[in-house]
Amino acid sequence: MEWTREEFAAAVAEHSRSMYRAARAVLDSDADAQDAVAQAVLQGWQSLDALRDKAAVRPWLVRIAVNCAYAQRRRQGRVVYLDDLAQEPAAPEPPRYDGLWEAVSALPPDRRAAVVLFYYEDMGVEEIARCLGIPRGTVKSRLSRARKQLKEMLCDEEGSYGTV
Repeated sequence: MEWTREEFAAAVAEHSRSMYRAARAVLDSDADAQDAVAQAVLQGWQSLDALRDKAAVRPWLVRIAVNCAYAQRRRQGRVVYLDDLAQEPAAPEPPRYDGLWEAVSALPPDRRAAVVLFYYEDMGVEEIARCLGIPRGTVKSRLSRARKQLKEMLCDEEGSYGTV
């Protein structure tokens, strides 16, 4: 099927929020996620002929955004700032999370991506598996581990949940 420029622009406009959320789930900053989405739009336009089913444009664009985000993460490598290397306190306090999104943002990138796509983007397990290029069972285990980790992160000393 042939896509027009206007059709592609409309699809990007409709799904840009999903693309951003997926990229932000992998990356640590808003600016990096925006860069990944911009790269994904370019790659999507360049490989538009590969998309056969117009109805599958959302997972296709989100997958490209996730792939761009992971590629950007690999390019950046691990950066350690000298200011952050101050002497460690003797007994660091466990971090407190004031809200659900803050806790989700603190998850490891692979779990965070699964949670964002499942709960925030309403994608099913099968769609997430295709989007991330992983087996369905891996998606399920990431979601399960993320739920357990979020529960631990959001529970205070008395065992009650924090502000969500």
